[in-house]
Amino acid sequence: MDFDDTPDEAAFRAEAHAFLEANAERKTRATRAYQSLELDDAAVKKAQAWQAKKADARFAGITWPVRYGGRGGTPLQQIIYNQEEENYVVPRGVFNQGVGLVIPTMMTYARPEIVERYAPPALRGDEIWCQLFSEPTAGSDLAGLRTRAERDGDDWIINGRKIWNSNAHFAGHAILVARSDATVAKHAGLTFFYLDMKTPGIEVRRIKQISGASNFTEVYLDNVRVPDSQRLGKVGEGWKVAVTTLANERYTIGESEGPDFEDIFAFARSHDMDGKPSLSSDSVRERLADWYIKRQGLKYIRFRTLTALSRGQNPGPESSIGKLISAPKLQEIASYGMDMLGMTGGVMDETAPMNAWFQNALLYAPGKRIAGGTDEIMRNIIAERVLGLPGDVRADKDIPFNQIPTGSR
Repeated sequence: MDFDDTPDEAAFRAEAHAFLEANAERKTRATRAYQSLELDDAAVKKAQAWQAKKADARFAGITWPVRYGGRGGTPLQQIIYNQEEENYVVPRGVFNQGVGLVIPTMMTYARPEIVERYAPPALRGDEIWCQLFSEPTAGSDLAGLRTRAERDGDDWIINGRKIWNSNAHFAGHAILVARSDATVAKHAGLTFFYLDMKTPGIEVRRIKQISGASNFTEVYLDNVRVPDSQRLGKVGEGWKVAVTTLANERYTIGESEGPDFEDIFAFARSHDMDGKPSLSSDSVRERLADWYIKRQGLKYIRFRTLTALSRGQNPGPESSIGKLISAPKLQEIASYGMDMLGMTGGVMDETAPMNAWFQNALLYAPGKRIAGGTDEIMRNIIAERVLGLPGDVRADKDIPFNQIPTGSR
């Protein structure tokens, strides 16, 4: 493993650091505390202004070709920039799907004139994209989706229901996977599209989450007509395009929002329990040591990813290992932080320590164990692709989708 930047990487990191120092507020202990994830019109406009500033400096779409407004850089440069940006208070998350997933997929499957139409406004934040993949009945099995796409001349008629679509209520465009052939195995009968979210027949409903935010949505598609010209990839090869889209996520590798070890350690140093400093408790120190070890392990796993990318290689299973450790760790830290607060652990207004970071984290942490693949999916990936264990039993393998048994409704 390489632990140090190469001279070129160090120069790029210095350039990114200088840009951020000149244009953004550096995080402090206070600004590291919980910041609401709820988006409103004002927050979106602020994010668009920041995205445009990044685009002007060529720090948006770093891996994109120069012809589309990018830098023509490497995946490692993108990760280096993400690492540096995490130290500053900037709007994040609004454009991840468009810039990180959608447009790179278009670059692989769409005609150049299509990319030239959609790339610049996505890069500058003028157009927001969402991803219509997950469905209520499919769970973690994306290939089990039931949204239908039926050919009608030069168009497709799409009917179905998508869920957990981040920021779809702000998005002007979307990518979508639908089932175009139910007579073949489930992975073989999918087709991939992009569409305008203002197309007649699309209804977006926001989902109120336990944390109080409502950035997730449910999208209903009722006889939505999509031109065949808005298909990406061949008919029936939607799974291949979807895998390409998900693979692009490795370029957006970065730290998830905390609290993490540093935050609960700082809190323990300044907090008393039962009239004594929290750090004087053996049980507190034991838990802190456990989280420190996990934190260090995750750091070196990420170094493996960086090393692979710096050598022009594809990352291995590191992201699955990292997610399997980091999501439960977040949940544990949030829960323990509330325990340390005692009776005030249930307070979630402006009087709460750290802006109620532990309390809010406990509410959004369970979702981190589902988003991007459940713990069970991650364990299967590690078992099968790393340890070489026998594959999980898949009773529906090679069976036509319309012959797969389903439960009573």
